Amino acid sequence: MKDSESLVISRIDSDLLRDFCSEVLEKLGLSKESASITSEHLVWADLMGINSHGVTRLGIYAKRIQLGLVNARPNIRIVKETPSVAVLDGDNGLGQVVGVKAVEIAIDKASKSGVGVVGIRHTTHFGCAGYYALKAIEKDMIGIVMSNAPSTMAPWGAKVPYLGTNPIAFGIPTREPPPILLDMATSIVARGKIILAAKEGKTIPEGWAVDPEGEFTTDPESALKGAVLPFGGPKGSGIALMIDIFSGILSGAEFGPHIGSLYDDFSKPQNVGNFIMVFNISNFCPIDEFKEKIEKMRQEIKGLPKARGVEEILLPGEIEFKRYIENKKSGILLSPEIIRELKEVGRLVSVRFHLEGEG
Repeated sequence: MKDSESLVISRIDSDLLRDFCSEVLEKLGLSKESASITSEHLVWADLMGINSHGVTRLGIYAKRIQLGLVNARPNIRIVKETPSVAVLDGDNGLGQVVGVKAVEIAIDKASKSGVGVVGIRHTTHFGCAGYYALKAIEKDMIGIVMSNAPSTMAPWGAKVPYLGTNPIAFGIPTREPPPILLDMATSIVARGKIILAAKEGKTIPEGWAVDPEGEFTTDPESALKGAVLPFGGPKGSGIALMIDIFSGILSGAEFGPHIGSLYDDFSKPQNVGNFIMVFNISNFCPIDEFKEKIEKMRQEIKGLPKARGVEEILLPGEIEFKRYIENKKSGILLSPEIIRELKEVGRLVSVRFHLEGEG
């Protein structure tokens, strides 16, 4: 590592970061629109403080595009359709590009039919599920988004992986910001956080994962060779199973260990599956009435007596939206390891990574 690269970079301007990612993706063959969609998503994740799903993913996306495992110019098409349901074939495009197209279809169907449901097959890692739920929120609709993932999580009672960390997100529009946005993996922790810890040479808390022998480990490298654990034991395991059934089997994608690993399997496309549901609130009740009740619920919860040591009762998404405002103003904090990765990706396609303060 060069001395200049080993310095801790405090914060990086989010617009510079987005422009860099977009330029790299265009050089890799994506259209300007697709590159913009993907870079916007990656930087949004970092702005929200979800660094495990932010620009740290650019390197592996670039590698899979260069190997032909991700289609830079996919022919995304509807293969089955009714007024309220669609099945979308992503043609192995980047998950963010396919995901945005899918949620737009779901929103359009919900606006006409009250509910829009889209199953997605032949797609890839799509980043933060909450990003797509937020698209529904922006249209005063409710979004529920889920995805399966490569086999990295041990089902309850097993010591080896079978299920993915299969995330699910719920997005609820509100009268006052921020909206309610629950985005969670069905594992104790998103596997991306373990990957990030391995990149940065950090340990992980005991209880997150087991090693290949099924024993608890704080070593992220051992954890990545072993399995992450479901949250809530059999409850998280059961929810992950249901998500895999909806996202994988019902949508016509792969499931469990049949999904290609993002980081370890370079022999085939991933064939990840997603499942998106959008509900038009006005088809159930007046939107103003809905938001009024949501606001009442929020204020009642936040006004409850606080447990010892709790400064503020928070609803899902509050912390992340506070981080978004702070990071948008001050810049995104990236580790030296991630900075180095981004510079290397840029070098591969002759795009310079302009750090704040550099020429």
